[in-house]
Amino acid sequence: MLNYCTLFNSAYLSRGLAMYYSLEQCSGSFHLYIFAFDEECYKHLRNLELKHATIISLSEFEDEELLSVKPDRTAGEYCWTCTSSTIWYCIKTYALDQCTYIDADLLFFSDPKVLIDEMGDDSVLITSHNYSPEHDQSALSGIYCVQFITFKNTEEGMRVLNWWRKACIEWCYRRFEDGKFGDQKYLDDWTERFTGVHVLQNPGGGVAPWNNLQYQIKPASRVIVHHQPSAQESELVFYHFHDFRYCKRDVVRLTAEQYSLTPDVVRYIYKPYISMLTEAEKSIRSLGENVTFHEPLLDLDWIMKNTGRKFTFFLTGHYKNYYKRGTLK
Repeated sequence: MLNYCTLFNSAYLSRGLAMYYSLEQCSGSFHLYIFAFDEECYKHLRNLELKHATIISLSEFEDEELLSVKPDRTAGEYCWTCTSSTIWYCIKTYALDQCTYIDADLLFFSDPKVLIDEMGDDSVLITSHNYSPEHDQSALSGIYCVQFITFKNTEEGMRVLNWWRKACIEWCYRRFEDGKFGDQKYLDDWTERFTGVHVLQNPGGGVAPWNNLQYQIKPASRVIVHHQPSAQESELVFYHFHDFRYCKRDVVRLTAEQYSLTPDVVRYIYKPYISMLTEAEKSIRSLGENVTFHEPLLDLDWIMKNTGRKFTFFLTGHYKNYYKRGTLK
């Protein structure tokens, strides 16, 4: 059985639940440990009675070391601080032989076992951002992305995990300082600093807004991605829905404005995501009409108060990365 962990609060509840549902659809035997970062999130997840998940509250998870740095970190920084500790907690508490941390805003399109199997005898799996040149932020935010990261419960694996956990407790902020940025920049030298670290090669893992233009999408029974720079082709395993936002007027922003998305990415990747979010929202609403499951809605005044933008939006159903949900069915 493969073990996963993730963390999120009420503002990411629908995203996290959609991710869980995609694992149910795509994976074989798995278990997901969900760290609920507020009481409402914990309560709602418990009430959903997810068959393949264990819900962990902050009061169960937080230790003295984490609590000592919590007042000095923003909410986002504290989540980053805790990433390594969630993996460590799962391995130690549940005596797991391996555990993979996954971001809550991923969606799986095929079984991620193929990615973990690629590790072979190595003890740590990391994934590159694989930035397109026009979006390359490696120098600032890191070569690798924490989005999907595996540790085995071996001497090699725990050496890396313990080092990372200690480093994040000591320093984890949303700023670049002395070669560090959040929890992510620490990964840059792992292939040199440690043994047993494998960098994912499968092009189906880690497709994201910052690299989607490198891929040709081929619809089939499973979505196939062709990575044009390397000429590699595989099933899409997961996509990272970075900077997806809920907006007013039943609109969604697929990703931040600086990223361009191909029509095929919108059709074959974002449409299924909206469908899975809709299923997640239905499940959440069954718990009560006033359940919070996303962040405050983005305002659309900058579109609606401009005649040209407004005309384009109502004529086509979208403007740049802002889409009416009805057009994504």
